[in-house]
Amino acid sequence: MALLTLGDPATMTGGYLYHRRVADRAAANNAHLEFVSVPDRSFPASVAAGRALLADLARRNPDAILLDSIAAAYIGPWLRAAAPQPTGPTAAPSGAAGRTGGRWRRRARGVAPIVGMLHQPPGGIDHSGMRRWVQKVLDERAYRFASRLLIASEDLADTLRAAGMPADLLTVVAPGRNPADHPVTPATDLRQGRKAAVLSVGNWVERKGLLDLLEAVATLPRDAVTLHLLGDPDIDPTYATRVRARLATPDLAGRVITHGLVTPAEVVGFYRAADVFALASVREPYGTVYGEAMTEGLPVVGWDAGNLPHLARHGIEGFAVPPGDVGALAEALRELAENEPRRHAMAAAAKARSESFPNWDDTARVLFTEIRAVVEETRT
Repeated sequence: MALLTLGDPATMTGGYLYHRRVADRAAANNAHLEFVSVPDRSFPASVAAGRALLADLARRNPDAILLDSIAAAYIGPWLRAAAPQPTGPTAAPSGAAGRTGGRWRRRARGVAPIVGMLHQPPGGIDHSGMRRWVQKVLDERAYRFASRLLIASEDLADTLRAAGMPADLLTVVAPGRNPADHPVTPATDLRQGRKAAVLSVGNWVERKGLLDLLEAVATLPRDAVTLHLLGDPDIDPTYATRVRARLATPDLAGRVITHGLVTPAEVVGFYRAADVFALASVREPYGTVYGEAMTEGLPVVGWDAGNLPHLARHGIEGFAVPPGDVGALAEALRELAENEPRRHAMAAAAKARSESFPNWDDTARVLFTEIRAVVEETRT
Protein backbone atom coordinates (compact mmCIF):
# COMPACT_ATOMS: atom_id res chain seq x y z
CA MET A 1 0.00 0.00 0.00
CA ALA A 2 1.03 3.62 -0.49
CA LEU A 3 0.99 6.16 2.35
CA LEU A 4 0.39 9.61 0.88
CA THR A 5 1.85 12.30 3.13
CA LEU A 6 3.36 15.78 2.92
CA GLY A 7 7.07 16.51 2.71
CA ASP A 8 9.77 14.52 4.51
CA PRO A 9 8.49 11.35 6.23
CA ALA A 10 11.42 11.64 8.67
CA THR A 11 10.00 14.85 10.19
CA MET A 12 9.94 14.69 14.00
CA THR A 13 6.28 15.23 14.85
CA GLY A 14 3.69 12.88 16.31
CA GLY A 15 1.94 12.16 13.00
CA TYR A 16 5.12 11.33 11.09
CA LEU A 17 6.43 9.20 13.95
CA TYR A 18 3.10 7.35 13.97
CA HIS A 19 3.49 6.46 10.30
CA ARG A 20 7.11 5.37 10.62
CA ARG A 21 6.30 3.12 13.56
CA VAL A 22 3.46 1.34 11.80
CA ALA A 23 5.57 1.08 8.62
CA ASP A 24 8.28 -0.65 10.67
CA ARG A 25 5.66 -3.26 11.62
CA ALA A 26 4.16 -3.75 8.17
CA ALA A 27 6.08 -6.95 7.39
CA ALA A 28 4.92 -8.50 10.67
CA ASN A 29 1.37 -7.88 9.42
CA ASN A 30 1.98 -9.36 5.95
CA ALA A 31 2.00 -5.92 4.34
CA HIS A 32 4.32 -3.39 2.74
CA LEU A 33 3.88 0.36 3.26
CA GLU A 34 5.61 2.75 0.86
CA PHE A 35 5.76 6.51 1.52
CA VAL A 36 4.70 8.84 -1.30
CA SER A 37 5.04 12.57 -0.57
CA VAL A 38 3.41 15.72 -1.81
CA PRO A 39 6.16 18.37 -2.21
CA ASP A 40 6.20 20.65 0.84
CA ARG A 41 5.53 23.96 -0.88
CA SER A 42 3.44 26.99 0.02
CA PHE A 43 -0.33 26.52 0.15
CA PRO A 44 -2.37 26.57 -2.06
CA ALA A 45 0.25 26.50 -4.84
CA SER A 46 1.24 22.98 -3.79
CA VAL A 47 -2.30 21.75 -4.52
CA ALA A 48 -1.32 21.73 -8.18
CA ALA A 49 1.08 18.86 -7.44
CA GLY A 50 -1.81 16.62 -6.41
CA ARG A 51 -2.90 15.82 -9.94
CA ALA A 52 0.48 14.43 -11.00
CA LEU A 53 0.74 12.59 -7.71
CA LEU A 54 -2.55 10.78 -8.33
CA ALA A 55 -1.34 9.77 -11.79
CA ASP A 56 1.84 8.42 -10.18
CA LEU A 57 -0.23 6.45 -7.65
CA ALA A 58 -2.30 4.97 -10.47
CA ARG A 59 0.91 3.76 -12.15
CA ARG A 60 2.18 2.26 -8.92
CA ASN A 61 -1.10 0.36 -8.58
CA PRO A 62 -1.04 -0.34 -4.83
CA ASP A 63 -3.77 -2.39 -3.19
CA ALA A 64 -4.78 0.64 -1.11
CA ILE A 65 -3.84 4.27 -0.47
CA LEU A 66 -3.46 5.42 3.14
CA LEU A 67 -4.12 9.17 3.03
CA ASP A 68 -2.47 11.26 5.74
CA SER A 69 -4.73 14.10 6.92
CA ILE A 70 -2.00 16.70 6.24
CA ALA A 71 -1.98 15.65 2.56
CA ALA A 72 -5.73 15.28 1.97
CA ALA A 73 -6.29 18.82 0.68
CA TYR A 74 -3.68 18.39 -2.03
CA ILE A 75 -5.54 15.60 -3.81
CA GLY A 76 -9.10 16.58 -2.92
CA PRO A 77 -9.65 18.74 -6.05
CA TRP A 78 -8.40 16.01 -8.39
CA LEU A 79 -10.48 13.05 -7.23
CA ARG A 80 -13.36 12.02 -9.48
CA ALA A 81 -16.09 9.49 -8.84
CA ALA A 82 -15.69 6.12 -10.54
CA ALA A 83 -19.41 5.77 -11.24
CA PRO A 84 -22.66 7.72 -10.73
CA GLN A 85 -23.40 8.06 -7.03
CA PRO A 86 -26.66 8.18 -5.06
CA THR A 87 -27.69 11.75 -4.36
CA GLY A 88 -29.51 11.62 -1.03
CA PRO A 89 -28.61 10.58 2.49
CA THR A 90 -31.01 7.63 2.31
CA ALA A 91 -30.06 6.39 -1.15
CA ALA A 92 -29.56 2.66 -1.49
CA PRO A 93 -25.95 1.58 -0.77
CA SER A 94 -23.84 -0.74 -2.86
CA GLY A 95 -20.39 -2.36 -2.71
CA ALA A 96 -17.73 -0.87 -0.47
CA ALA A 97 -19.82 2.30 -0.23
CA GLY A 98 -22.57 0.35 1.40
CA ARG A 99 -22.92 1.70 4.92
CA THR A 100 -23.38 5.43 4.36
CA GLY A 101 -25.36 7.83 2.21
CA GLY A 102 -24.48 9.39 -1.11
CA ARG A 103 -22.49 12.25 0.36
CA TRP A 104 -19.81 9.87 1.67
CA ARG A 105 -17.77 6.91 0.52
CA ARG A 106 -17.58 7.45 -3.20
CA ARG A 107 -15.06 5.34 -5.06
CA ALA A 108 -12.36 7.43 -6.73
CA ARG A 109 -11.81 6.85 -10.41
CA GLY A 110 -8.46 5.45 -11.54
CA VAL A 111 -6.84 4.85 -8.15
CA ALA A 112 -6.83 2.17 -5.46
CA PRO A 113 -9.33 2.37 -2.58
CA ILE A 114 -8.52 5.22 -0.20
CA VAL A 115 -8.31 4.92 3.59
CA GLY A 116 -7.97 8.21 5.46
CA MET A 117 -5.57 8.48 8.41
CA LEU A 118 -6.69 11.50 10.43
CA HIS A 119 -4.46 13.12 13.03
CA GLN A 120 -6.33 16.42 12.82
CA PRO A 121 -9.80 17.67 11.84
CA PRO A 122 -10.56 19.03 8.35
CA GLY A 123 -8.84 22.40 8.02
CA GLY A 124 -5.98 21.41 10.32
CA ILE A 125 -5.08 22.70 13.78
CA ASP A 126 -2.27 25.15 13.04
CA HIS A 127 -4.05 27.39 10.53
CA SER A 128 -6.67 30.12 10.72
CA GLY A 129 -8.76 32.40 8.53
CA MET A 130 -9.04 31.77 4.80
CA ARG A 131 -6.29 29.14 4.78
CA ARG A 132 -8.17 27.02 7.28
CA TRP A 133 -11.51 27.42 5.47
CA VAL A 134 -10.08 26.47 2.06
CA GLN A 135 -8.20 23.50 3.46
CA LYS A 136 -11.32 22.31 5.30
CA VAL A 137 -13.32 22.28 2.05
CA LEU A 138 -10.57 20.38 0.21
CA ASP A 139 -9.98 17.94 3.10
CA GLU A 140 -13.68 17.08 3.29
CA ARG A 141 -13.84 16.54 -0.45
CA ALA A 142 -10.97 14.05 -0.25
CA TYR A 143 -12.55 12.18 2.66
CA ARG A 144 -15.76 11.65 0.68
CA PHE A 145 -13.76 9.29 -1.52
CA ALA A 146 -12.44 7.29 1.44
CA SER A 147 -13.73 3.80 2.11
CA ARG A 148 -12.77 4.21 5.77
CA LEU A 149 -11.35 6.90 8.05
CA LEU A 150 -8.88 5.83 10.73
CA ILE A 151 -8.84 8.35 13.58
CA ALA A 152 -5.95 8.92 15.98
CA SER A 153 -8.04 9.60 19.11
CA GLU A 154 -11.47 9.35 20.70
CA ASP A 155 -11.56 13.13 21.09
CA LEU A 156 -10.98 13.67 17.37
CA ALA A 157 -13.56 10.99 16.52
CA ASP A 158 -16.10 12.81 18.73
CA THR A 159 -15.32 16.07 16.91
CA LEU A 160 -15.81 14.45 13.49
CA ARG A 161 -19.09 12.79 14.46
CA ALA A 162 -20.38 16.11 15.78
CA ALA A 163 -19.44 17.71 12.45
CA GLY A 164 -21.57 15.19 10.56
CA MET A 165 -19.16 12.46 9.48
CA PRO A 166 -20.94 9.07 9.55
CA ALA A 167 -19.99 7.18 12.71
CA ASP A 168 -19.64 3.85 10.88
CA LEU A 169 -17.01 5.35 8.60
CA LEU A 170 -14.70 6.02 11.58
CA THR A 171 -12.37 3.65 13.42
CA VAL A 172 -10.14 4.90 16.25
CA VAL A 173 -6.57 3.63 15.90
CA ALA A 174 -4.70 5.33 18.74
CA PRO A 175 -0.89 5.71 18.83
CA GLY A 176 1.22 3.26 20.78
CA ARG A 177 2.54 4.07 24.23
CA ASN A 178 6.09 2.72 23.71
CA PRO A 179 8.31 5.09 21.68
CA ALA A 180 11.58 3.13 22.00
CA ASP A 181 12.84 -0.13 23.45
CA HIS A 182 16.32 0.95 24.59
CA PRO A 183 16.23 4.25 26.52
CA VAL A 184 19.23 6.56 26.73
CA THR A 185 19.54 8.03 30.23
CA PRO A 186 20.37 11.74 30.62
CA ALA A 187 23.88 12.38 31.88
CA THR A 188 22.87 14.70 34.73
CA ASP A 189 20.34 14.87 37.56
CA LEU A 190 17.29 16.61 36.10
CA ARG A 191 16.19 18.16 39.39
CA GLN A 192 19.31 20.34 39.56
CA GLY A 193 18.92 20.66 43.33
CA ARG A 194 15.21 21.45 43.26
CA LYS A 195 12.25 19.43 44.56
CA ALA A 196 11.10 18.04 41.21
CA ALA A 197 12.09 17.80 37.56
CA VAL A 198 9.30 18.72 35.14
CA LEU A 199 9.55 17.50 31.56
CA SER A 200 7.76 18.93 28.53
CA VAL A 201 8.02 17.38 25.06
CA GLY A 202 6.80 19.32 22.05
CA ASN A 203 8.00 21.42 19.14
CA TRP A 204 8.00 25.18 19.66
CA VAL A 205 4.69 26.11 18.05
CA GLU A 206 2.06 28.32 19.62
CA ARG A 207 -0.59 25.67 20.26
CA LYS A 208 1.85 23.74 22.47
CA GLY A 209 1.51 26.51 25.07
CA LEU A 210 5.16 26.94 25.98
CA LEU A 211 4.70 30.56 27.05
CA ASP A 212 1.88 29.59 29.42
CA LEU A 213 4.04 26.85 30.93
CA LEU A 214 6.94 29.27 31.39
CA GLU A 215 4.65 31.79 33.09
CA ALA A 216 3.45 29.07 35.47
CA VAL A 217 6.99 28.01 36.36
CA ALA A 218 8.04 31.64 36.89
CA THR A 219 5.43 32.05 39.66
CA LEU A 220 6.68 29.04 41.66
CA PRO A 221 9.21 29.24 44.48
CA ARG A 222 12.72 29.06 43.03
CA ASP A 223 13.40 25.75 44.74
CA ALA A 224 10.25 24.05 43.39
CA VAL A 225 10.99 22.73 39.90
CA THR A 226 13.51 22.58 37.10
CA LEU A 227 11.78 22.51 33.72
CA HIS A 228 13.27 20.60 30.79
CA LEU A 229 12.09 21.34 27.25
CA LEU A 230 12.49 18.76 24.47
CA GLY A 231 11.47 19.61 20.91
CA ASP A 232 12.38 21.44 17.72
CA PRO A 233 12.75 25.19 18.41
CA ASP A 234 12.97 26.21 14.75
CA ILE A 235 9.60 25.28 13.21
CA ASP A 236 8.00 28.68 13.89
CA PRO A 237 10.78 31.32 14.12
CA THR A 238 8.42 34.11 15.20
CA TYR A 239 7.05 32.11 18.12
CA ALA A 240 10.54 30.85 19.00
CA THR A 241 11.73 34.44 19.31
CA ARG A 242 9.00 35.09 21.88
CA VAL A 243 9.89 31.93 23.81
CA ARG A 244 13.60 32.78 23.87
CA ALA A 245 12.83 36.31 25.06
CA ARG A 246 10.77 34.90 27.95
CA LEU A 247 13.50 32.41 28.82
CA ALA A 248 16.00 35.26 29.08
CA THR A 249 14.09 37.08 31.83
CA PRO A 250 15.56 37.05 35.37
CA ASP A 251 12.63 35.19 36.99
CA LEU A 252 13.44 32.09 34.90
CA ALA A 253 17.22 32.26 35.15
CA GLY A 254 18.63 28.78 35.75
CA ARG A 255 15.18 27.21 36.08
CA VAL A 256 14.61 26.03 32.49
CA ILE A 257 16.91 23.84 30.39
CA THR A 258 16.32 23.44 26.65
CA HIS A 259 17.52 20.30 24.87
CA GLY A 260 16.22 20.73 21.33
CA LEU A 261 15.42 17.71 19.18
CA VAL A 262 16.42 14.37 20.69
CA THR A 263 15.96 10.77 19.60
CA PRO A 264 12.99 8.64 20.73
CA ALA A 265 15.38 6.61 22.89
CA GLU A 266 16.56 9.80 24.60
CA VAL A 267 12.96 10.91 25.13
CA VAL A 268 12.27 7.70 27.04
CA GLY A 269 15.37 8.32 29.13
CA PHE A 270 14.08 11.77 30.04
CA TYR A 271 10.67 10.34 30.98
CA ARG A 272 12.35 7.91 33.35
CA ALA A 273 14.57 10.57 34.92
CA ALA A 274 11.84 13.19 35.43
CA ASP A 275 9.20 13.50 38.16
CA VAL A 276 6.32 15.23 36.34
CA PHE A 277 5.22 15.69 32.74
CA ALA A 278 3.60 18.96 31.65
CA LEU A 279 2.27 20.15 28.30
CA ALA A 280 0.01 23.22 28.12
CA SER A 281 -1.32 22.42 24.64
CA VAL A 282 -4.66 23.92 23.68
CA ARG A 283 -5.31 21.61 20.71
CA GLU A 284 -3.84 18.13 20.99
CA PRO A 285 -5.83 15.62 18.88
CA TYR A 286 -4.27 12.69 20.76
CA GLY A 287 -1.30 13.79 22.83
CA THR A 288 0.99 10.83 22.27
CA VAL A 289 3.51 12.26 24.72
CA TYR A 290 0.94 12.21 27.55
CA GLY A 291 0.44 8.48 27.03
CA GLU A 292 4.19 7.85 26.77
CA ALA A 293 4.86 9.78 29.97
CA MET A 294 2.14 7.90 31.86
CA THR A 295 3.61 4.60 30.65
CA GLU A 296 6.90 5.59 32.28
CA GLY A 297 5.14 6.45 35.55
CA LEU A 298 4.81 10.22 35.35
CA PRO A 299 1.78 12.18 36.54
CA VAL A 300 0.69 14.52 33.74
CA VAL A 301 -0.35 18.17 33.84
CA GLY A 302 -2.10 20.12 31.10
CA TRP A 303 -5.26 21.90 30.03
CA ASP A 304 -8.65 20.23 30.31
CA ALA A 305 -8.86 20.20 26.52
CA GLY A 306 -8.26 17.98 23.51
CA ASN A 307 -7.62 14.34 24.28
CA LEU A 308 -6.01 14.71 27.72
CA PRO A 309 -9.32 14.09 29.59
CA HIS A 310 -9.61 10.77 27.68
CA LEU A 311 -6.18 9.72 28.96
CA ALA A 312 -5.85 11.02 32.52
CA ARG A 313 -8.45 11.73 35.18
CA HIS A 314 -8.10 15.03 37.00
CA GLY A 315 -6.74 14.51 40.49
CA ILE A 316 -5.95 10.82 39.91
CA GLU A 317 -3.33 10.38 37.16
CA GLY A 318 -2.54 14.10 37.01
CA PHE A 319 -4.19 17.48 36.70
CA ALA A 320 -6.27 18.77 33.77
CA VAL A 321 -6.88 22.43 34.63
CA PRO A 322 -9.12 25.03 32.93
CA PRO A 323 -7.57 26.16 29.62
CA GLY A 324 -5.73 29.46 29.96
CA ASP A 325 -5.72 29.46 33.78
CA VAL A 326 -1.98 29.88 34.36
CA GLY A 327 -2.54 30.17 38.11
CA ALA A 328 -4.19 26.73 38.20
CA LEU A 329 -1.39 25.31 36.06
CA ALA A 330 1.18 26.68 38.50
CA GLU A 331 -0.75 25.31 41.49
CA ALA A 332 -0.83 21.84 39.92
CA LEU A 333 2.95 21.93 39.43
CA ARG A 334 3.47 23.23 42.96
CA GLU A 335 1.32 20.44 44.44
CA LEU A 336 3.29 17.75 42.63
CA ALA A 337 6.64 19.32 43.49
CA GLU A 338 5.95 19.84 47.21
CA ASN A 339 3.65 16.90 48.01
CA GLU A 340 5.90 13.92 47.34
CA PRO A 341 3.47 11.23 48.61
CA ARG A 342 0.73 12.54 46.31
CA ARG A 343 3.16 12.72 43.41
CA HIS A 344 4.14 9.08 43.91
CA ALA A 345 0.48 8.02 44.18
CA MET A 346 -0.39 9.81 40.95
CA ALA A 347 2.66 8.33 39.25
CA ALA A 348 1.55 4.81 40.18
CA ALA A 349 -2.01 5.55 39.02
CA ALA A 350 -0.72 6.94 35.70
CA LYS A 351 1.38 3.84 35.04
CA ALA A 352 -1.51 1.53 35.92
CA ARG A 353 -3.95 3.39 33.64
CA SER A 354 -1.45 3.34 30.77
CA GLU A 355 -1.65 -0.45 30.70
CA SER A 356 -5.00 -0.04 28.91
CA PHE A 357 -3.39 2.04 26.13
CA PRO A 358 -2.26 0.23 22.96
CA ASN A 359 1.39 -0.43 22.21
CA TRP A 360 2.71 0.05 18.68
CA ASP A 361 2.24 -3.63 17.80
CA ASP A 362 -1.44 -3.29 18.74
CA THR A 363 -1.79 -0.07 16.71
CA ALA A 364 -0.18 -1.58 13.61
CA ARG A 365 -2.30 -4.73 13.85
CA VAL A 366 -5.55 -2.76 13.96
CA LEU A 367 -4.47 -0.38 11.20
CA PHE A 368 -3.46 -3.11 8.74
CA THR A 369 -6.56 -5.17 9.58
CA GLU A 370 -8.78 -2.20 8.72
CA ILE A 371 -6.97 -1.53 5.45
CA ARG A 372 -7.06 -5.19 4.47
CA ALA A 373 -10.82 -5.27 5.10
CA VAL A 374 -11.27 -2.33 2.71
CA VAL A 375 -9.22 -4.08 0.04
CA GLU A 376 -11.26 -7.28 0.42
CA GLU A 377 -14.56 -5.34 0.26
CA THR A 378 -13.42 -3.67 -2.93
CA ARG A 379 -12.56 -6.99 -4.57
CA THR A 380 -15.89 -8.66 -3.80
